[in-house]
Amino acid sequence: MFFSVVIPTYNRKPILEKCLRALENQNYHRPIIDYEVIVVDDGSTDDTISCLKTRATEFSHVQLLTQSHQGPAAARNLGVEQAKGDFIIFIDSDLVVTDSFLQSHANSLVGARSDNVFTYGRVINTCNFDFPTSEPYKLTDFSAAFFATGNVAIARHWLIAAGLFDTRFQQYGWEDLELGFRLKKFGLKLIKCPDAVGYHWHPPFSLEQLPGMIEREIQRGKMGVLFYQKHPSLEVKMMIQMTWIHRLLWGFLSLGGRLNEKTMAVFLQWLIDRGKSQLALEISRIFLNWYNVKAVYAAYGNIENYN
Repeated sequence: MFFSVVIPTYNRKPILEKCLRALENQNYHRPIIDYEVIVVDDGSTDDTISCLKTRATEFSHVQLLTQSHQGPAAARNLGVEQAKGDFIIFIDSDLVVTDSFLQSHANSLVGARSDNVFTYGRVINTCNFDFPTSEPYKLTDFSAAFFATGNVAIARHWLIAAGLFDTRFQQYGWEDLELGFRLKKFGLKLIKCPDAVGYHWHPPFSLEQLPGMIEREIQRGKMGVLFYQKHPSLEVKMMIQMTWIHRLLWGFLSLGGRLNEKTMAVFLQWLIDRGKSQLALEISRIFLNWYNVKAVYAAYGNIENYN
């Protein structure tokens, strides 16, 4: 079983180094398992490329590919196209895995005794940069996604058969779940693989992050409408929050947008100053979701007007 671990990256050098170091320190059964790590740099403007080139000996499994900034969908496609492995593992460049990561995915794939499956590992969110793997699993780490590229292993031929990622998803969100919809048509089944653990690092929440987070929610709304255009169904409408339920819920909770990054700034900073940055982030999701819902309806309205 030969794995190709495909990692798109964009200006993530510090955490990418931890990600790659963890992948070099894998405990696995040779020669039953072997692997390569394909890093696709998506036009980074930091020194990611020079760092990887000068540390090629340390990161001996890494194959570096580069492209202009086109988004993670195009980056993952390039990685899959150049991969040597029979199985592809997708992770993000801010994920630090345990030393049994590859072996756990392999055990679950072999144990399934079927080709029409893929494995989905556990992703634990953490803001602990120095010791990311010390974070315990939390209820907020649960994901009900069918196919998400944060920690998934799948036979390469299924990705080719499905047509890879749609590169029209150039902004934030949905490119992996949309591919999952196409994979589901082949009858593929998801197998949970909780022993394949990855720790998804992000900096502690601060008010300075909110403009970027709002922009991502707006992008996610636009890409959600593209998702719905490709798969017009109630299931997708629920996923992208394009229903009256979501409009009513987040409109009510945010008081029609009156509770926002400006009006709540003092309260959110008060929580952060008392070491409750995670609670501040969860409260912020109220108005972040309202931005997302508004963006969904605005993007869909533009399409309707155009037609």
